[in-house]
Amino acid sequence: MKVYEELVARGLIAQVTNEAEIREMINNGKATFYIGFDPTADSLHVGHFMALCLMKRLQMAGNRPIALIGGGTGMVGDPSGRTDMRSMMTPETIQHNCDCFKKQMERFIDFGEGKAIMLNNAEWLMKLNYVELLREVGSCFSVNNMLRAECYKQRMEKGLSFLEFNYMIMQSYDFYYMFQHYGCNMQFGGNDQWSNMLGGTELIRRKLGKDAHAMTITLLLNSEGKKMGKTASGAVWLDPNKTSPYDFYQYWRNIDDADVLKCIRMLTFLPLEQINEMDGWEGSQLNKAKEILAWELTNLVHGKEEADKAQAAAKALFGGGGDRESMPSTVLKDADFENGQISAVGLLVACGLASSRGEARRLIQQGGVSVADKKVTDIDQSWSAGAFRGEGLIIKKGKKVFHRAAVE
Repeated sequence: MKVYEELVARGLIAQVTNEAEIREMINNGKATFYIGFDPTADSLHVGHFMALCLMKRLQMAGNRPIALIGGGTGMVGDPSGRTDMRSMMTPETIQHNCDCFKKQMERFIDFGEGKAIMLNNAEWLMKLNYVELLREVGSCFSVNNMLRAECYKQRMEKGLSFLEFNYMIMQSYDFYYMFQHYGCNMQFGGNDQWSNMLGGTELIRRKLGKDAHAMTITLLLNSEGKKMGKTASGAVWLDPNKTSPYDFYQYWRNIDDADVLKCIRMLTFLPLEQINEMDGWEGSQLNKAKEILAWELTNLVHGKEEADKAQAAAKALFGGGGDRESMPSTVLKDADFENGQISAVGLLVACGLASSRGEARRLIQQGGVSVADKKVTDIDQSWSAGAFRGEGLIIKKGKKVFHRAAVE
C-alpha cells in the first residue's frame, strides 16, 4: 500500500483540494509540506500527536516536512476554536517556546541537512509593511467570504477583534511566502484550519497564476486531537518534566474503549494488517490493545527504556505488586509538615494531585482518595513524617492515578 492510500486507510485524511494530484505527489516523494504549531506553551502536548506522526510518515516516504512555528502569528493569536481572545505573549516567551518545540520534534522528524526544516514565521511577518501588505495581500481577500468562515462566525456574537481578524491573512501569507522561498507546495492542518488554508491556496493562485501548484489537505479529527491534550487534571505534555513517562503511559492506557483502535490506527506505526486483526477485540482484549497503544506512544516520545518502565509499573500496580520506583513520586519537605504532621488535604496539594485545598477537600469528601490502601474519609486525617520514611506511602486518586510520597 502506498503512503497516501495508507493515510486514508488510517483515517487521517478528511478533505483535499485536488486528490489525484496530491496522491501522485505524496506517493512519489514530491511534496514539500508544512504544518503549523502555535507556540502557546513551552511543550507540545498529545493534541499535537497526529500532526507529528503524519510528518514522520510522509518524511519516511521521501517527502520534505516544514515545521512552521508561529512566532509571528503567535503575536496575534488564532481565533479558531476560541470563544475569547488569546492572551498576548512577549517575543522572549515565544522564542523560548519555539526552542522547546524543536527539541521535542526531533524525536519524530529528521532535521538533518537537506531534510526537514523548522521555520519561524516571525522571520517574514515581523518585517512586513502594513500598507504594502494591505495592497498586495489584503486586496485578494473578500471580507464577506472571511466572515462566512467558521473560525470567525463562532466569535461574532461575543466579539471579534480586528487584530484576530487579520489572522487568516497572515496564515495565508505564510503559505504564499514559503511557496516562493522554500518550494512549499502543500499544507496540512485540522478541520478548524480549513478556511485559513484555502485562503493560502487561493492567494498563491491569485498572485502567481492558476498554474501554481499549491495543495491543501485537512486531517481528520485534528480538532478532536487538540482535545486529547486536555484531561480533567490539566494538559498531557510531551515534556517529561511536565507529564512523567508513567503518567503519559497511563493517559493512553485509560482512554475510552471506543477510541482505542482509532488511536492505534492514527498514531502508531504498527502495520495495518496487525491493527485490522484487533477489530473484533472486546473486553479484556481491549485492555491489551490499550497497553499496546500506551507502550507504542510512550516509546515514540520517551524511548523504549521509559516505555518498559512505565508498563512494568502499571502492571505491578494493578496487579497488586506496586512498583514504587517507577511511579510518579514527591519528596515531602519540612515546610509541608505542621508540628510534624501533614494533613490529607495538604498531602494531596503537596503531591500535585489537587490544584488547591478546596479541590483536595472535594476529592476526599467524594471518597476518591486512599493512602496506603486505606480510604481517607476525614479531611483532618494526618500522618507524621516518620510514616513516609523508607519506601514512603502510596496515594491513590480515583481508580487510576497512583503517586508515591516519601521523605529523605
